Amino acid sequence: MLDIKFIRENQSLVEENCRARLNDCDINRLLLLDKERRKILTNIETIRSQSNELSSQGGVPSEDAVVQGRKLKEEEKKLGEELVPVEKELKELWMKVPNMTHPDVKISADENDNTVLEQVGEPTKFNFAPKDHVALAEDLDLIDFDRATKVSGAKFYYLKNELALMEFALIQYALDITTKHGFIPFSTPDLAKREVLEGVGFNPRGESTQIYNIENSDLSLIATAEITMGGYHMDEVLDEKDLPKKYVAVSHCFRTEAGSYSKFSKGTFRVHQFTKVEMFQYTLPLESEIAHQEILDIEKEIFKGLEIPFRVVDHCTADLGAPSIRTYDLEAWMPGKANKENGAGDWGEVTSTSNCTNYQSRGLSIRYKTGDGRKEFVHMLNGTAIAISRAIIAILENHQQEDGSVKIPEVLQRYMSGRKEIKKIIN
Repeated sequence: MLDIKFIRENQSLVEENCRARLNDCDINRLLLLDKERRKILTNIETIRSQSNELSSQGGVPSEDAVVQGRKLKEEEKKLGEELVPVEKELKELWMKVPNMTHPDVKISADENDNTVLEQVGEPTKFNFAPKDHVALAEDLDLIDFDRATKVSGAKFYYLKNELALMEFALIQYALDITTKHGFIPFSTPDLAKREVLEGVGFNPRGESTQIYNIENSDLSLIATAEITMGGYHMDEVLDEKDLPKKYVAVSHCFRTEAGSYSKFSKGTFRVHQFTKVEMFQYTLPLESEIAHQEILDIEKEIFKGLEIPFRVVDHCTADLGAPSIRTYDLEAWMPGKANKENGAGDWGEVTSTSNCTNYQSRGLSIRYKTGDGRKEFVHMLNGTAIAISRAIIAILENHQQEDGSVKIPEVLQRYMSGRKEIKKIIN
């Protein structure tokens, strides 16, 4: 969350940032509640001071002292009751306020108006009519959507045969590259407490949530390992000399994906469950932009190795998530993806990396101790190494061959017992 003191001292700037990010948070109301909260807390502290003074007089208390003490307790209880709804509404508004925005980010009210910073490779061209990943998977017996719908519902899937092997190959490939760059590997829980989700910046309840909640508990299924790795050091004070901390985590991810059923999200592009390898860093404030570039460079290295054409985009203000000061995506070329001209072939997001500065660390109370003993909030960053459900789309569609087979990228072959291609089995 954003520093409340910063909001108090920079109301106009915060309101302008909210408008740029299409956020309707009522900053006036937030600051009124903040003022009311501080007033109530001051009054409670005054009453407690008076109570302590009465208690310190020693001896048998007079009848007047007993009456006064009882009155003070009643006043403190009443103020405590008044404080509860004020703090509840204040927290709800405070959590809605987005992080400030990097000065180089484009201000736009159109969430599709992202700046293309770089393109690596050209869209794949074929001398035959290419298929989309759904048709390829059906022909090669690689994905079963129908039985997954029967068992789990729409937007679930089974990976089969070589594609099941490729999932683990992609995980190991991503882990090999990230650990080479000093990231410590993790396998994380698939569940997290409500306080962790809220601290990271996810809304686990409410109408707009994309989170699955566990009935009769404060646990939720995670949408990304950003949640579990963000909560890993919750309520801790790290040592300055131990930063940065670089982690890479494998987890399942669960998302309701409400309202996202369309021709642009066919097959495994937008699903309820997938496996992802996620990079995460805790850094010193002055080093977070360097760390952000490092994560982006690793994402590029991974997809260059997979021989997938991609471009790097810089999110505009309308497309930034609340915790992020700046977000870069890799968008891979997907020959079978439906485009807005009703044709085939478009760019689709395959990775995302965000610098959340101290927005998440403030919500999770994660600080570091400086050499001179001060305690400051760390900066926290996340980035996708591999999201399996989308990586396989890019691989199948870009590496398909005229005979209906799919070439397995060379970097994955050693993780798949030397297999070089996926071919249709003829009985």
